[in-house]
Amino acid sequence: MYFLNLCNGPNEDVVSRKLRKGVLYMQGMLTGLLGNLSLLSYFAKKKEKEAAMVQTLGVLSTYVVISQLAMAEAMPLPHFMATSVVVGSGLILNLLNYYNILNRRIWQIWEDFITVGGLSVLPQIMWSTFVPYIPNSILPGAIAFILAVAAVTMAHTGKLSEKGVKFVGAISGWTATLLFMWMPVSQMWTNFLNPDNIKGLSAISMLLAMTGNGLMIPRALFIRDFMWFTGSTWGTVSYGYANIVCLYM
Repeated sequence: MYFLNLCNGPNEDVVSRKLRKGVLYMQGMLTGLLGNLSLLSYFAKKKEKEAAMVQTLGVLSTYVVISQLAMAEAMPLPHFMATSVVVGSGLILNLLNYYNILNRRIWQIWEDFITVGGLSVLPQIMWSTFVPYIPNSILPGAIAFILAVAAVTMAHTGKLSEKGVKFVGAISGWTATLLFMWMPVSQMWTNFLNPDNIKGLSAISMLLAMTGNGLMIPRALFIRDFMWFTGSTWGTVSYGYANIVCLYM
């Protein structure tokens, strides 16, 4: 009877909001995990040891949080098991590839997986940020998934030019960067709609994020990596400084 009363009447909106926040939190964790895995693959392929280690720590720390969600039954067990398989496979494959002991075909399959995954998730996350102000729909992700599969297939069947193949090969790194670039946008949008959420932000965490991204900028400039430079600069300005400004406004 208590459950029925909880889900009806004035409490219904409260429950709905709490459920939505839980889903969005889990969605954010999975998005960050995919971004970390994609960037780990990018840096491991380029033999950037320090950057790869940072992304590995990001994968492990996010996985710990996801494990806690699963233990609290806030995440379905099948989803957690699938996530565990992807994380374990990603870490092992990147380690083997870093030391040049992984079969090239296996690595290509992994790159295709993170390319399709990243390109499918990015527009869906961007769309979901503005729900309920826009209709809730999986259409952006579905369209992006079809386009990603088509692009990867064309790249492997020789239907693209050399520049096209290189472009498809760079998609996973750029989508991962854009995922991380979108996270502060989503955070600031949430702060704008619900100023009370700002109380949950930690100035120290924001400062560490700003400092960490800032320290990566010189290395990105040194090796002339525009993608790395773009992501680090954006993270320094928006994820760090802009959110700190929100705390004091």
